[in-house]
Amino acid sequence: MGRNAHREVGRQIDKFRKKNVWKISRKKAGRENCRKRQQERTVGKSSKGKDRRRKLQEKTAREKTGGENCRKRQQGKRQAEGTAGKSSKGMAGGENRRKAGTGIKKRGGFMAKDQLQVNMDEFLPLRDVVFNTLRKAILTGELKPGERLMEIHLANRLGVSRTPIREAIRKLELEGLVTMIPRRGAEVAQITEKSLKDVLEVRRALDALCAELACDRISAEEMEQLKDACAGFEKATKTKDATVIAKADVTLHDIIVAATGNRRLVQLVNNLAEQMYRYRFEYIKDESQHERLIEEHKIIYESILRKDRQAAAAAAKTHIDNQEKSVIRQIRLDNGSK
Repeated sequence: MGRNAHREVGRQIDKFRKKNVWKISRKKAGRENCRKRQQERTVGKSSKGKDRRRKLQEKTAREKTGGENCRKRQQGKRQAEGTAGKSSKGMAGGENRRKAGTGIKKRGGFMAKDQLQVNMDEFLPLRDVVFNTLRKAILTGELKPGERLMEIHLANRLGVSRTPIREAIRKLELEGLVTMIPRRGAEVAQITEKSLKDVLEVRRALDALCAELACDRISAEEMEQLKDACAGFEKATKTKDATVIAKADVTLHDIIVAATGNRRLVQLVNNLAEQMYRYRFEYIKDESQHERLIEEHKIIYESILRKDRQAAAAAAKTHIDNQEKSVIRQIRLDNGSK
């Protein structure tokens, strides 16, 4: 190999070495840059995480402070309203008493006249409280037959959302107290002659049976309770309050039913109780019937006291028949007025 060839080989070797050194240095630089970028991202992420945690802690602290302030405002409002209610009771003059009586209590505050009374029970869910409130309003006539049940309107009157109102209306429909009309919505079920007769036919037979069994099975203690219930009903009629009178009437009949000692019979009577209460309330609202009711209760009591099964059953049937005639007359008057 000549001298020139050796030189050429040397140049090629130097060139190869320089090239490899450049590649290695470039790789090292790339790895170093990559490492720096990763470190920057890690630092950025950690700082962002710290910022997020700090913001979350600040938000939680604000919510906690806001909740405490809200509770304090509510407590102060309740105390102020409670103080106002107590002071209004002690104020003299009919004007102040009338103003104090214009509202009804609800959750420590007062509701307007057109709102329904809500009896809050801490052991019941809200949907059941709303259901009981609407059912009572229908049974007592506060919500009239044929009256539309609009969810928004009822939600505003009760101070709740529309969801428990919707659930309560579904349950009331199952009980037959509400009817759903296409393209119109829910409304309070009408009291018709057919529905009245269907319920009272069954109740007439059950009451007659209860009276007969009570003649044989009633105890001395229950007999005394029945006597007190008759006196209590007569006293209730003097109040002219249909709700008080209806409650006294239910108490009297419950004593007779319980005296039978037949749990199945008691269950059958209770199954009709809600629908029966509606018709009973319509009957009791007619003050001209109060004297007749007092007399009929007295006849039933005396028949059971004498252990006269036939007379007691006949008196119970007459009691239901008179109720049916009175309510049907009222239905026809209402239909005629429309």
